[in-house]
Amino acid sequence: MRIIISFIALFASISLLQLGSGAIGPLDVLSGISVGFTNTQIGLLGSAHFFGFFIGCWWAPRLMGTVGHSRAFSAFAATGAIGAIAHPMLIDPIAWALMRILIGLCVAGCYTVIESWMQAKLTNSNRGRIMASYRTVDIVVSASAQLMIGALEPASYMSYNLLAILFSACMLPIVLTKMKPPETPTSPRLRPLNTMRVSPLGAAGVIVAGTSSAAFRMVGPIYGQEIGLSAKQIGQFLATVLIGGAIAQFPVGWLADKYDRRWVLIGLSVAAIMACGFLVATDSNNRTQIFLIAALFGASIYPIFSVSMAHANDFAHASKMVEINASLMFLYGIGAIFSPLIASVLIDNFGPAALFAFISVAHVFLVGFGLFRMSTRPTEGEKTAYTYVPRTSFTIAKLLKRTKSR
Repeated sequence: MRIIISFIALFASISLLQLGSGAIGPLDVLSGISVGFTNTQIGLLGSAHFFGFFIGCWWAPRLMGTVGHSRAFSAFAATGAIGAIAHPMLIDPIAWALMRILIGLCVAGCYTVIESWMQAKLTNSNRGRIMASYRTVDIVVSASAQLMIGALEPASYMSYNLLAILFSACMLPIVLTKMKPPETPTSPRLRPLNTMRVSPLGAAGVIVAGTSSAAFRMVGPIYGQEIGLSAKQIGQFLATVLIGGAIAQFPVGWLADKYDRRWVLIGLSVAAIMACGFLVATDSNNRTQIFLIAALFGASIYPIFSVSMAHANDFAHASKMVEINASLMFLYGIGAIFSPLIASVLIDNFGPAALFAFISVAHVFLVGFGLFRMSTRPTEGEKTAYTYVPRTSFTIAKLLKRTKSR
């Protein structure tokens, strides 16, 4: 318990950050609709967010090496606060896209600092307990952020000021903690093409994971609005998908460690395709059924990233695992950057069902590619241990040195 208490400041900082950053995505969607943005313009905001996140993953380790953990965290958090509070000052989709780049940069940078700090302080004897606590905080706060949407008025100074306060407040625990910051970790080399050669299916899996999860997170509120959900129900819908994904991590992890990971990936994609079909076919007035299918949808798409990383690491030398995982995060980001814009354009042209048709196509590709790879290479007999990677960060696996399970 004492070791967990020592990390309370880090948990408090990341919780406040997650409340602000988790709520601003769906709030931007509802605000954009209320001020007359097109669906394509709203999708651009989601892509801009992940573009900023992508930059933050690259820049954060370098900034930490220059100014240290606490100062780097404060700089990134201030960037997020600026991005949030500037929204009501200029109602323009391009301006908002630039602000979302700042927020994406903030989220990636802050999570990199926190996770680097945690991993440097943990030992093999307490890593499991601390990471389990961290994941619990991540799940609970992420769901709470989605539920805030019902209480936030779209395109309101008050709403964006409240989120800016949360971004600012997240600096207080970490700058006031008496815990000594760790030394800055060495940043790994980034070689995505080499990673694609080492594990083509692992690379394809993280790209599909980025494509499907980012499209839903950033464009899902448009779908909810189109089928008649209220702001409160949209928040519940998003939270249900997230909770379903979090609950599924543990049984999926057991399956991925016990059986061929390629079959697990194929099974998850088949389940995702079925869930997409059910959501499209279900009467939009049947709210209970929509929410149940939403949980199945989350349970099928969110574990794919972790299973894909574990599968890729099965073929990686122990000395290359950090490099492999950093490259996989790079590929995840490529899918995440482009998918919200593509999904929003499809909704504009073909209606709300196009979101799930787009996600289904990505998973049809993964099923086909998985079957092809199974015909060309046997699986590894010795597997790396499955590790749940929280959806909030592309950087945690970069800072974990995975060891082979015996």
